[in-house]
Amino acid sequence: QVQLVESGGGLVQAGGSLGLACAASRSINSVSSMGWYRQAPGKQRELVAIVTGGGTANYGDSVKGRFTISRDNAKNTVYLQMNSLKPEDTAIYSCNAVFRRQAYWGQGTQVTVSS
Repeated sequence: QVQLVESGGGLVQAGGSLGLACAASRSINSVSSMGWYRQAPGKQRELVAIVTGGGTANYGDSVKGRFTISRDNAKNTVYLQMNSLKPEDTAIYSCNAVFRRQAYWGQGTQVTVSS
């Protein structure tokens, strides 16, 4: 079993920046992938950014060039730096990790971008 604890998020004006962090309850050295998804009201959940076990970062098309994902294995934590935020980035952001083909989710954190 793996627990994921998210922090960060909140309210920011358009054009601003926010950072999210996701701390795992165990070592992430063997993680298959770890990252963030988001879901806005009335919309399907979509990929924001993930980083694979090999260190490759993948981004959703809508956030490329604005968001950056990184990982700190020593802290078992993945970070998401969000810049140039837009109102359409408003959503609940959830951390996801895949260990041994099992997916785990955090509780989600709200990000609200005002226009």
